[in-house]
Amino acid sequence: MKTPAIDKAIAAVGSLTELAARMKVDPQVLVNWRKRGIPAERVLEVERATVMEHGEPPKVRRHELRPDIYPAEQAA
Repeated sequence: MKTPAIDKAIAAVGSLTELAARMKVDPQVLVNWRKRGIPAERVLEVERATVMEHGEPPKVRRHELRPDIYPAEQAA
């Protein structure tokens, strides 16, 4: 599942290299995720990597990254 949210996560932290560094992965991993989608087991890690300061909410939420497994909450 291809997701433009990975691009939003990259933009939120400033660069593909910065996101890779925060996640402790090779930048090529993120390039592959752009093509193939983010693996389910890495979604929460990507979300955490977009927190800019302690206590701030993430810039990209799990439901944006993988709406197939984390549906957006319904408004009441």
